[in-house]
Amino acid sequence: MKETPINTEVVSRLIQESKILNVGTATIREIKRLINNIEKETGEKFIRMEMGVPGLPPSKIGVQAEIEALQRGVAAIYPDIEGTPLLKQEASRFAKLFLDVDVNEANCVPTVGSMQGGFAAFLTISKLSKERDTTLFIDPGFPVHHQQQIVLGMKYLSFDVYEYRGEKLREKLESYFSTGVIHSVLYSNPNNPSWICFTEKELKIIGELATKYNIIIIEDLAYFGMDFRKDYGHPGHPPYQPTVAKYTENYILLISSSKIFSYAGQRIGLMLVSNHLFNQVSENLLWSYSSNIFGRALIYGTLYALSAGTAHSTQYAMAAMLKAANDGTFNFREEVKEYGEKAKIMKKFFISNGFNIVYDKDEDELIADGFYFTFSYPGFTSEKLLEELLYYGISAISLSICGSERFEGLRACVSLVQRSQFPALEDRLRKFHENHPVNQPPVPH
Repeated sequence: MKETPINTEVVSRLIQESKILNVGTATIREIKRLINNIEKETGEKFIRMEMGVPGLPPSKIGVQAEIEALQRGVAAIYPDIEGTPLLKQEASRFAKLFLDVDVNEANCVPTVGSMQGGFAAFLTISKLSKERDTTLFIDPGFPVHHQQQIVLGMKYLSFDVYEYRGEKLREKLESYFSTGVIHSVLYSNPNNPSWICFTEKELKIIGELATKYNIIIIEDLAYFGMDFRKDYGHPGHPPYQPTVAKYTENYILLISSSKIFSYAGQRIGLMLVSNHLFNQVSENLLWSYSSNIFGRALIYGTLYALSAGTAHSTQYAMAAMLKAANDGTFNFREEVKEYGEKAKIMKKFFISNGFNIVYDKDEDELIADGFYFTFSYPGFTSEKLLEELLYYGISAISLSICGSERFEGLRACVSLVQRSQFPALEDRLRKFHENHPVNQPPVPH
């Protein structure tokens, strides 16, 4: 047996003891727990790339605003279900200044993280029509969105967008939309896990078809402005964060504080519902809600039933961070561009040791360096590669759990990898390459 950086016997035994049937298809949390156990027993620190969590300190602006709100006593007061006025005002400003789209303040609604926003959107949209009962996911994507559909007992379909970039996307989407059963589409942009970013051409295609078939687009902007190839950090000045909202009125935008403000622990996000959709009337809503207006059913029906509002103090934190960004005194993009710089270095380590980047281009342009990247190794399936890398002290997750059809690939998150760990990462990848020689040169990137 070849020597590996992490004790082979310990890793093999703890995999068996974990009761995970297949490490290669384990959930993110299962992988996390397994690696915690290996680190504890061996004393060896892993290169942790499985969890998509922030690796930077939270915004001081948000922390200070939340402290001040708590000191004013807001913890004793139920927040308004539709959100505090200041947050709604700044959210509307943010949409105009950073997306160049007009969204009424009334339609900007806080949620307990954008995950709750997605859950509420799925649930409410499903009540709009008796004939349309299916969500379409443009994958790869965040696995928990699929899980939400399962929990809700709802139908969904998905496809891997890898082979359908550019104009090819139109025919693929139309093949689903023309069936008459799709009520909504969800994708993330930039994308978790692949870090692809839809081009303006592709967003225009999605928007035009959404209007043609009257389908609602749920655009997950959790990594807002983090395509570091362009500078989206200046309020009121182009370039603006690309969005489908420029091409259709049928949209819900999900904006999260977790990554762009490093405020994940406080679970605060936003739903920005288009003015058209917010006021859409459907008599089918009355089967489940007291209102036939979509926006009212969403807020006073679904969100009220889910949580009776988003934590009061965190709304003030979010409002303060948005206001500072809107006023131009807080460039959140500069705060998080470290992720892109680390990804550029880490990808070079992988490529120079025989690995390939799986999702490598946005149409004809090389993919951005950012929060995630995807990689593979010749001769390995994703399941086998994930398990084998554990013996080298490197963790990731399989693309197969993200709806990807690239069955050889893994997703790496750069956030928790410290620069001080770069020598260890490079050394472990070199060792892996030595133990698993390939007869083909690495694919250049």
